[in-house]
Amino acid sequence: MYDSQLHSQINTGLRKMKIDVGNSDNLFYTRFVANATAIQFLYNQLYQHHPESEIIFKQLIDTMGKAYSQRPVTLKLRDEEKEKKGNWFLSNEITGMSLYVDRFCGNLKTLGEKLDYFKTLGVNLLHLMPVMQSPEGESDGGYAVSDFRKIDERFGTLEDLKVVEEKMTGAKMYLMMDIVMNHTSHKHEWAQKAKQGEKKYQDYFYMYDDRQVPDQFDKNMPDIFPESAPGNFTYVPECNKWVMTVFHNYQWDLNFSNPEVFIEMLDTIFFFANFGVDVLRIDAPAFIWKQLGTTCQNLPLAHTILQLIKQCVQVATPGMALLGEAIVAPKEIMKYFGTGLYTAKECDFAYNATHMALQWDALATGDTKVMLAAQHEILQKPLGTSWITYTRCHDDIGLGYDDDMIRHGGFNAYEHRKFIKNYYSGMHEGSPARGALFSVNPKTQDARISGSLASLCGLEKAIDEKDKSAVEISIKKIMLMQAHSFFIGGIPMLFYGDEVGYTNDYSYLNDPAKSYDNRWMHRPVIDWNKNEKINDIGTVEQKVFSATQELIAIRKKLEVVSDYKNLTWLQPHNIHIAGYLRTHNGKKLYCIFNFSAAPAYLTWFAFKQHGPVSAKLFDHWSNKQYHVGNDSEYFILEPYSFYLLEPEL
Repeated sequence: MYDSQLHSQINTGLRKMKIDVGNSDNLFYTRFVANATAIQFLYNQLYQHHPESEIIFKQLIDTMGKAYSQRPVTLKLRDEEKEKKGNWFLSNEITGMSLYVDRFCGNLKTLGEKLDYFKTLGVNLLHLMPVMQSPEGESDGGYAVSDFRKIDERFGTLEDLKVVEEKMTGAKMYLMMDIVMNHTSHKHEWAQKAKQGEKKYQDYFYMYDDRQVPDQFDKNMPDIFPESAPGNFTYVPECNKWVMTVFHNYQWDLNFSNPEVFIEMLDTIFFFANFGVDVLRIDAPAFIWKQLGTTCQNLPLAHTILQLIKQCVQVATPGMALLGEAIVAPKEIMKYFGTGLYTAKECDFAYNATHMALQWDALATGDTKVMLAAQHEILQKPLGTSWITYTRCHDDIGLGYDDDMIRHGGFNAYEHRKFIKNYYSGMHEGSPARGALFSVNPKTQDARISGSLASLCGLEKAIDEKDKSAVEISIKKIMLMQAHSFFIGGIPMLFYGDEVGYTNDYSYLNDPAKSYDNRWMHRPVIDWNKNEKINDIGTVEQKVFSATQELIAIRKKLEVVSDYKNLTWLQPHNIHIAGYLRTHNGKKLYCIFNFSAAPAYLTWFAFKQHGPVSAKLFDHWSNKQYHVGNDSEYFILEPYSFYLLEPEL
């Protein structure tokens, strides 16, 4: 199809939907024309050999046009406001919190009444963990969706969510929600029709008459949950077929080599956009393209799908940013921001999972060499994109950094990983942490780590042993970890409960639907009587909440920590210390962290290696002033302390 034919097709489609390409909808039309060639190219990369390729491409154009024409005027105005700001999501003024609605406050109606809590803390972006319909007992925490457009009755209704969204908009807050792209529940309408033998819907999944093709796939595909859900295929007795189920046997993998599946899911993405979602978290994008003879993870055409989605969103609903939840090795994660012509044109965000894990590595060892060895890869993130930075989330902690990084730090990779796992699971003698190993692979002994921020930092053990000194140390560790994450660049995402120091919640062991998955230990049920203690001076809750509140306030007033690819790591002069420099518009901020249980000494020369330094530095955390010494003198950092130092003119 030539460009002239393409533009003619676009104009025909838009006229059908009564979109005024010459007047009020000129911005949309301009975006459409500017991105049309890229959209066509990416679509053809995926589907040019499909027998109905051209027909379905017309459906793609219609889907975008419909999404724009149905977009509320208020959201179109917000699109324009965000566009004037440039990449609005790079701002230092945004701080997020991720939460399970039911475990946080019961339901969506109650959530709408809790917005003042977030305002007091300083949080202005909420990530609502999955609330769409999913079968009780087979929900995977909401990631086994049976209806993408219906709220699960446990949380309320779509109208309840709309009330929350409108209240958040009024409070100038941003909304982030999930779309599960890789799979549906086996109780989704498409899966039910596939079970009944409808060929159209069987083609929405990877379904086979026998084990021949599944066995070929299994030769190269690893098990995601080797303990609880081994294998990648499940037999479906209703239709006597095998279906691909990479995660759990009740989650059927969608077949994105079928362009009809792409159109269905793109339309679902626009549903979220037009509901008022500001950031859409795309769950498990690494898995969305399958190919025999591969691991079926991080394949090139998975990126093509994401790039096509981004182009379509940029045309129809440009105010919604995309987050790719790809928890993969550092070299692979960079690809989710886009490469080549599509650099910074794929996902706007990715999780900085590598650095999250490296912080836990440094805290356990008191040594920052492995952390620093990984930074070359992480710094490759392109300008115009950003990270979600965090210390804990709903998921486990995977030690996803490369063995070479560990060896570069001077450690044996196997023994080092073994130490980290033993330390945080409490098996290492003298460890204050109380966590657990998750998804242990019996063949490789690979495992991940569960546990709340507070419990992994030693607070649970300290409270149980009534050790006041250990409680104070654990609080220092909690704030050290949060501060390191807050100022490194990206949107800091708190996990609910961490703002008041919640320790592990073991009530999940009494629920048969959850007891097999120890990640529920760090997904607490909030006790609002406990949260009220933030007003009681001297309580753990008050200390952690007020310190977190202060970190957020400091970050919001320092534009220098906006994410403009403006991070430089200080050269290492002490293995216990990690330091980075943030610069923007002539401003500087030195962020220095001591991961050791003992005082650490840093030569003043470390500051001077990055240009002239003022005679005085002001620490935004302690509100103290420091006089810069000569090269033979040292800045002394207290155990588990951090400093946010701005040069004074």
